[in-house]
Amino acid sequence: MSAALIRAVALMGPVLAVAAVVAVRRPEEPRIAGALLATGWNVLALSGVNALALHLGWWSFHAEGAVALGVPVDLLLGWALLWGAVPALAAPGAPVPLTAAVLAWLDLALMPMAGPVLVLGPDWLLGESAAVACALVPGLLVARWTWTGRRLRARAAAQVVLAGGLGVVLPLLLTGAWRQPAWALALLAQAMAVPGLLGLAAVREFAVSGRGTPLPYDPPRRLVTGGPYAYVRNPMQTAMTGGYLLLATLDVAYLGAAAIAFAYGAGLAAWHEGEQLDARFGEEWQAYRRAVRPWLPRFRPAAPPAAVVHVAATCGQCAPVGRWLARRTPVALAVAAAEDHPRGLRRITYERADGVTAEGVRALASALTHIHLGWALAGWLLGLPGVAWFAQLCVDALGGGPRTLTQERRLYEPR
Repeated sequence: MSAALIRAVALMGPVLAVAAVVAVRRPEEPRIAGALLATGWNVLALSGVNALALHLGWWSFHAEGAVALGVPVDLLLGWALLWGAVPALAAPGAPVPLTAAVLAWLDLALMPMAGPVLVLGPDWLLGESAAVACALVPGLLVARWTWTGRRLRARAAAQVVLAGGLGVVLPLLLTGAWRQPAWALALLAQAMAVPGLLGLAAVREFAVSGRGTPLPYDPPRRLVTGGPYAYVRNPMQTAMTGGYLLLATLDVAYLGAAAIAFAYGAGLAAWHEGEQLDARFGEEWQAYRRAVRPWLPRFRPAAPPAAVVHVAATCGQCAPVGRWLARRTPVALAVAAAEDHPRGLRRITYERADGVTAEGVRALASALTHIHLGWALAGWLLGLPGVAWFAQLCVDALGGGPRTLTQERRLYEPR
């Protein structure tokens, strides 16, 4: 079989399979979302596995044209569709172990037939095992969770990984923009932390408050107006555009990426998502749209859900925190004495009208987002999962752990 025919079959076979499945039965939105995520995950993970395979000699590719980082793009896309979109659309409810076994067996049968484009090394089964473990199985799980509406945080985390991998890491590798002096990369990484933090906080707000994800086919169930959305209407598009503008200091090609990101956010996304939000939330969306700008962040938040932070007034270490928060006149945030809470609190506690709650360091992080953009950035950083855990560990070790409070009524008032 000729190399051209092998590459054509490797790509068009999965493409036609996807087309046939869609033609037989139009998939509902959760299945489309699962197919997109599973395919994206396989593109990213298989890119890494193939790079490792080329380095370790598991296999090699003999191809010319449409090759990126030593891998034929058509083979990569066909492989990702076969392991991602095809099972997600054709059999989303099939048992994951059975689906993984069938697809792995099919891959074992097809890979030796892909010569001379694909030349297998003596240890190619190790590479196949790595691909199954890192690409196939996680992709099937993400598709299943998306289709069934389960594991929300895992789905959101997978989308963060995909956005970073496909939107930043792979372009850096493909353009060679990472070949810069260490000091330049270090400065860029610090600058990228700001848009990165904004984007992460927005994804987290979607999951925690909206009970959904950034993917249009897996959206939040309610209007999200807290967190970064109290400062800017399009925090994810703003973060993406800002990030590409920073990357343009390494390679001017990223100016094009920034323009595309802005055009998508200001054009198609604004029109399509705006119509959907207007249809779903009506006047609530219109009021929020009037209060918050789409691209230029506000200094003080607008339209966040009302919240209360309960801080112990009889605790020598806690009371100054409550007074400090009250003096800054936070927007839509009341500072109350924890002693008055009917539940008998033992840590500083944040409670929001939309049901979002947090304790300890996470509560303080949430309260900071009600002050202004500078403190909000600090709060979003402090609220990141690993950062919050470590900060809470330090606070507890230094004597700021849980307290048993006396029932003494005191109110916090700005001074």
